[in-house]
Amino acid sequence: MLALGELLAFERMAADARLAPDLHRRATLCQMAAQEMVNYQRLVARLAELGVDPEQAMAPYEPPLRGYHDRTQPRDWPEALTKAYLGDSVADDFVREVAALLAPADRKLVLQVLHDSQYAEFAAAEIRAAIDADARVAHRLSMWGRRLMGEGLWQAQQVAGARPHLAALITSGTGDSDGVAALLKRLAAGHTERMVAVGLNP
Repeated sequence: MLALGELLAFERMAADARLAPDLHRRATLCQMAAQEMVNYQRLVARLAELGVDPEQAMAPYEPPLRGYHDRTQPRDWPEALTKAYLGDSVADDFVREVAALLAPADRKLVLQVLHDSQYAEFAAAEIRAAIDADARVAHRLSMWGRRLMGEGLWQAQQVAGARPHLAALITSGTGDSDGVAALLKRLAAGHTERMVAVGLNP
């Protein structure tokens, strides 16, 4: 799932870079996209080491993950950066939770390929700058942030429902019979904190 997420993130960021208002910002988002591809290659290599066919392993996750991106295509640069800041951060939170339940070697790899904080800081700074330039942007991006979270949670529920072994892993790791629901609540709380941090209304 993470490998496919990295691949789709590369596709999305490379496309969204065209929305950048200048070459510097376009280059920054392209650098972020390039890192996603490096991460994808590392994860695919690990799957191969485990004797797993990467394409077959990723296939079940493609409908929900691609569906999320198809339904959350940004219309402009502020929306693209808000998606990178909020959407990627929620995904990272989810991966951290699951990584805690993995064997040490795989946990280390998964944590290493999570998004670099400098990119989140760049996106957050761009969002704040957009709001400072036009306060009306805050309302639009707040609605966009809520939509991103709603779509993300819905897709997470779809994945958990279609992949019961993943839901079982989360439940066994938390010791909570309602482990998936509890996890989704934690993800929502983190999302709210990030929205507030950049001046958006959760």
